[in-house]
Amino acid sequence: MWKELLPIGRAGSGGYRRFAWTGPDAECRAWFRAQAEARGLAYEVDANGNQWAWAGDKDAGDAVVTGSHLDSVPDGGAFDGPLGVISAFAAHDELRARGVTFRRPFAVVNFADEEGARFGVACVGSRLLTGSLTREGAHALRDAEGISLPQAMEAAGHDPGALGPEPERLARIGAFVELHIEQGRTLAAASDSAAAGSHRIAVASAIWPHGRWRFDFRGEANHAGTTRLEDRRDPMLTYANTVLAARKKARLAGALATFGKVTVEPNGVNAVPSRVSGWLDSRAPDEETLASVVAQIETAAAERGGRDGVAVEVTRESATPLVEFDHALRDRLVELLGGQVPVLPTGAGHDAGILSASVPTAMLYVRNPTGVSHSPAEFAEEDDCAAGVVALADVLEGLV
Repeated sequence: MWKELLPIGRAGSGGYRRFAWTGPDAECRAWFRAQAEARGLAYEVDANGNQWAWAGDKDAGDAVVTGSHLDSVPDGGAFDGPLGVISAFAAHDELRARGVTFRRPFAVVNFADEEGARFGVACVGSRLLTGSLTREGAHALRDAEGISLPQAMEAAGHDPGALGPEPERLARIGAFVELHIEQGRTLAAASDSAAAGSHRIAVASAIWPHGRWRFDFRGEANHAGTTRLEDRRDPMLTYANTVLAARKKARLAGALATFGKVTVEPNGVNAVPSRVSGWLDSRAPDEETLASVVAQIETAAAERGGRDGVAVEVTRESATPLVEFDHALRDRLVELLGGQVPVLPTGAGHDAGILSASVPTAMLYVRNPTGVSHSPAEFAEEDDCAAGVVALADVLEGLV
């Protein structure tokens, strides 16, 4: 399965560009359907483009669901998302090989547009499913070319007419377990310590609150070779100062703040920009700290903009509160894995975090030796991935 999926959407960087509702995404979705049909699982696509592969009666309720996503960030790694989907199918195979009888309906899911690389909002498929992204909000989403989400879905062969929450589908899910590569190296660091022992797998405890904000800096375009420095209204200066302020404010608060995407107009080498737009990703251990850090960054941007003659506008594009995974399900996973498994929080968002408000949800992490993620260098050892499949199968056997 891994070898079949590996070439799809691979870029010259060695990373992946599997953006929602594009050609590579369609190939990934076709792969998912083929995996479902090869196992005799009932395949369906919900109103929001999420793919499901069912064993048992999907309408019976109290279903056990596992899976993740197949899309990527720009030049992302091979493991973030796909590892969870591949492991879900592999765990299904392992359960069948063990002769496990499924007492509850079981499904593997591929959530659409988890990374938000094309339309700027993460976890679109699960947010629409749960209602945390409204139909109107989804219709307003545009990519860099001005193509709306419904237009992109329709071009890819999916009817966007019924986008929106599906409370009846959610009510039929009794538990959701997502396996994911660890996006950090807590497990690897523990393995480096002889006293701590070696751990390939961890259970998630919580997801930090996080969000995305767009900062628009508007100045005045001018000639780079003839305009005196004191006569400029250069939004790039305000943006640059804001980036540095974000790093400082986050460091002092024990939080995270990253400007990872920027656009410039008119984007000429010999032109003072007229507008710079930068996207802030910020995360913190608690919601009060997150709100404080973002407010401080906004204040720093406005103050510098006032000195530079640059107007600053900030738009919150998404926000996810603190997620505490279902304690009973989390403890059950720890029990099923022998009781000695580490329990870790994370700053990374996941579909599991979105579903947690509606469904008992838990996560498993597979060890990442370098801690690198959202990069072509993302990596997990084959033996660790295999251990993840076994752990997921052990958990599912105790649940189904």
